[in-house]
Amino acid sequence: MKIGQKLWTKENGWVDVLPQTFSTPPQLVLAFGARLLMEDENYFEEIRSLYPESHILECSTAGEILGNYVHDDSIAVTAIFFEKTTLHFAETDVTAAEESLAIGKKLAAEIPKEGLVHAMVFSDGLKINGTALVKGLCKNLPSTVSVTGALVGDGSLFKKTVVGLDHVAQEGKVVLVGFSDTAKLKIGYGSLGGWDTFGIERVITKSKDNVLYEIDGKPALELYKTYLGDKAKELPSAGLLYPLRMKVGDEKKTEVARTILGINESEGSITFAGDMPEGATVTLMKANFERLIDGAAGAGTMSTEPLGGKKRRTCHTHQLCWQKAGS
Repeated sequence: MKIGQKLWTKENGWVDVLPQTFSTPPQLVLAFGARLLMEDENYFEEIRSLYPESHILECSTAGEILGNYVHDDSIAVTAIFFEKTTLHFAETDVTAAEESLAIGKKLAAEIPKEGLVHAMVFSDGLKINGTALVKGLCKNLPSTVSVTGALVGDGSLFKKTVVGLDHVAQEGKVVLVGFSDTAKLKIGYGSLGGWDTFGIERVITKSKDNVLYEIDGKPALELYKTYLGDKAKELPSAGLLYPLRMKVGDEKKTEVARTILGINESEGSITFAGDMPEGATVTLMKANFERLIDGAAGAGTMSTEPLGGKKRRTCHTHQLCWQKAGS
């Protein structure tokens, strides 16, 4: 496998971060950038001119990570050439979260299953229920296929998110990439949280799919605002710093982190990135930046374990990485 990376900024234009000369065109080019840049046809055409024979996958973000640095208002491009792996691509539209399960099934059905090792999904971040999307994917994928992916971002604006496969990124798109290799391909992934809980543990008393209406019999949004104080004025963007820890399962031993996608003032409800089942227990969390950094490093270490790397650390709060068992 060969990898080349470039970064675009307003100040410097295109800069080679990891120079690479490809004798054969890379099969996949990942472009992550600020939403307004990703919606601009001119930047897509610039990337296309750099990689005219490659599949280009564009995603809007909440910060672009390249090497050891995090950038804003930039475009981070990674071009990948696989020597022995075949890639498959599928794209579809989503208009509402209720379609998430069907969309997952549809995308998975379009990917050839022979030799399939891994599937990676990139989805609109505001119109989808991540839990249902993954369930749909798993319905039509072999049990041996691992699934990772993410909902794309819009910085702190939460207005709309965009994704595009071989075209300028657009709202309401979901893309699935399948990786097939009968012998050589190994996949590693990891997920660790870095949050501190605060307040008491509460019970979800009213919800539907990924929309939370009541906690302990009280309007969810009202309770959230009480805890956030002045920060409540910044919702939903403030939710990035104050997600919920949720315990699910018969014995409440499985913990997941749920981040806010949007709020409904008239209903007093909050929409989250994944299911919020009634009866589950939740606790507010706040960002601990040192632990978040440690968590990112730990997740990197976890991802090397299947590749022969170091033994992973124990993960207590799973987030972002989707597996066959769900998130």
